[in-house]
Amino acid sequence: MSDKILWTKNPMQTKAPVAALALAGRKEAEEARAFHRSFPQYTETPLVSLQHLADRLGVRGIYVKDESKRFGLNAFKVLGGSYAMGRYIADRLGYDLADLPYWRLGSREIRDQLGEVTFFTATDGNHGRGVAWAANQLGQKSVVYMPAGSSLYRLERIRDEGAEASIQDMNYDEAVRLVAQRAEQTPNGVMVQDTAWDGYEEIPGWIMQGYGTMALEADAQIRAAGDVPTHIFVQAGVGSLAGTIQAYFADVYGERCPVTTVMEPHVANCHYESAVAGGYRTVGGEMQTIMAGLACGEPNTISWDILKNWTDCFVSCPDWVAARGMRMAAAPLTGDEPIVSGESGAVGLGLLSAILQGGDIELDALRGELGLDENSVVLLFSTEGDTDPQTYTDIVWDGDYCSKEGCKCYGLSEN
Repeated sequence: MSDKILWTKNPMQTKAPVAALALAGRKEAEEARAFHRSFPQYTETPLVSLQHLADRLGVRGIYVKDESKRFGLNAFKVLGGSYAMGRYIADRLGYDLADLPYWRLGSREIRDQLGEVTFFTATDGNHGRGVAWAANQLGQKSVVYMPAGSSLYRLERIRDEGAEASIQDMNYDEAVRLVAQRAEQTPNGVMVQDTAWDGYEEIPGWIMQGYGTMALEADAQIRAAGDVPTHIFVQAGVGSLAGTIQAYFADVYGERCPVTTVMEPHVANCHYESAVAGGYRTVGGEMQTIMAGLACGEPNTISWDILKNWTDCFVSCPDWVAARGMRMAAAPLTGDEPIVSGESGAVGLGLLSAILQGGDIELDALRGELGLDENSVVLLFSTEGDTDPQTYTDIVWDGDYCSKEGCKCYGLSEN
């Protein structure tokens, strides 16, 4: 696999008001945040300004939304799973979700009406932990399947939330299909998955809306700092988060929508390959990458409809890009605040720095295509903290996945 960053301009971009765009606008984000605010664990996660780094790299501002502080779970994913589960319960019992705050959702009254439900999901770790945590809070069961190669540490954290969890000998997309089968075969079984396909769209749509809480917070925080974003870098696995971010900022900013770049790992770059081909594509295989949360080979059909029409560029990244971002976040320039950013959370910072440092013809061309200059204000999303502490320290402390081109260990996991 190439150690080079690959990119393509989006040939399908129309910026048309497609139906899916209305799924995750400001109104939906406000409803999701009202729900999340009813949880006693809710606090707004920080938006960190890396002003000294911005000065060094030649842009006006760099802001990072730090999701390591979300609900004590070290990742943003719980926003989507909890909201979808709340919407499912409200819909099934005929309530408006606004009438079912956290304290009532987990009450004996609601459990007696609903009965015992088992929530099923597939995950590399963060989404599954969020679903397990929410199920536990609501007094319900959860079953979580993880793909081959998943972190044992993440597996144990999911089990700590009361889930029946196991690692399966299959990739992520195959695990999703197994979950769908098991949920169908289980009385009162419900699949809570953040990807969509024909016939399975309602719950993934609710998950995307749940992610809107993060978009709404970030938008309000960057405005409070006296800025508005001109550029957004957002990572994609199945694309649910990226679709939500794109939809929210398109709804709020309209023609002034920030220039948006979607990033993936090389081994799971289904959005990049789709853009290159000019239409929906999938990728398969083992998908071994440090960016485990992004190791998904089949785009969410709902979010893809948003991204193909609105996103400006798609980028395929080798692992060293994420590792570079992790180290930069952990050891920032003097005066900037450190951020504990995990493998799937730091790829945006690593990519931005690679583009702006100059000296690479292809990345210089990407910088020009995106219009990154001294007036640019860049918004990034660090979607997880050190959700696998050993991998985190191997990269940040011991230098795994060197990012210095020309070094004999460039791009390798062992020095």
